[in-house]
Amino acid sequence: MATISTQVQLAARPVGDPKPEDFAIVKVELPDPGDGEMLCRVIYQSLDPYMRGRMDDAKSYAKPVPVGGVMEAGTVAEVVRSRHPDFRQGDIVVSRFGWQTHAVSDGRGVQRVDPALAPISTALGVLGMPGMTAYVGLLDIGQPKAGETVVVAAASGAVGAVVGQIARIKGCRVIGIAGSAEKCDYVTGELGFDACLNHRDPGLGDALAAACPDGIDVYFENVGGAVFDAVLPLLNAFARIPVCGLISRYSHVGGFPGPDQLPRLMRAVLTSRLAIQGFIITDRWNRFPDFLSDMSGWISSGELRYREDFVDGIENAPDAFMGLLKGRNFGKLIVRVSEDPTR
Repeated sequence: MATISTQVQLAARPVGDPKPEDFAIVKVELPDPGDGEMLCRVIYQSLDPYMRGRMDDAKSYAKPVPVGGVMEAGTVAEVVRSRHPDFRQGDIVVSRFGWQTHAVSDGRGVQRVDPALAPISTALGVLGMPGMTAYVGLLDIGQPKAGETVVVAAASGAVGAVVGQIARIKGCRVIGIAGSAEKCDYVTGELGFDACLNHRDPGLGDALAAACPDGIDVYFENVGGAVFDAVLPLLNAFARIPVCGLISRYSHVGGFPGPDQLPRLMRAVLTSRLAIQGFIITDRWNRFPDFLSDMSGWISSGELRYREDFVDGIENAPDAFMGLLKGRNFGKLIVRVSEDPTR
């Protein structure tokens, strides 16, 4: 029996900010699963900033989504029919099925999710790619030490919120930067950061200097732009900067305002012996067992909290994604595609 899958496809490559007409919502008939295959119903679909880069036809660490192709995304799904020896009907799995309601899979890149560990949606957030990005980037590259000052950009987001809480667990003083007073209140009141500053404040540089009287030892970068400009003069000797994203630049067209900061940055790299390292989390997936063990323990003990921001319906994914790039979400942004059988 054929299955109809609703898909969100890339209709055109955006110039600047993505627009509604850059997406197309279509219905596609999927074949029945063959030998060694299974049909999966998507329950939750992740929305993440990196997806903007996949919309461009440019050299990067991953291939772009082709025009007419299904938009890329991590998903949690239920196996509804299986002719695969390793998966049974009713299994909950995590994979990269993309922006669609159903998918036929041969099992490659598919892993089971244990619903007893945590809500299955967390496999896309705090116990998934964003959480592991925070864990590996901070601990392996940032290497925080008790008593140091750690500054986290996009501190209320899926990655930044975890970075700051792990830094606090490790005994650091943690300063967040977020995009609204409400988000800053959440970061300090709920997540336990020592302070949080609004990046929309025209006095961000002075406010950050006041919040970091002993300078900055670790800066977790996932924003770029004016936030990094405020951080740069405060970096201590031997500061570490893990770079996992530059969301302020993803949709930018043309030149950037203000002076060229590259000479200033390179001088700081030399004189302050800065360690700046970009990373892609798929290169470090060997750390997943340690990550899952530590993170699940911190969540169970109440040392680490998380927030999820749900949008209902695959048809609302494009608007939610466009809002994500503008900072409209609050927490890990997830599309609730269909009913969660574990709830």
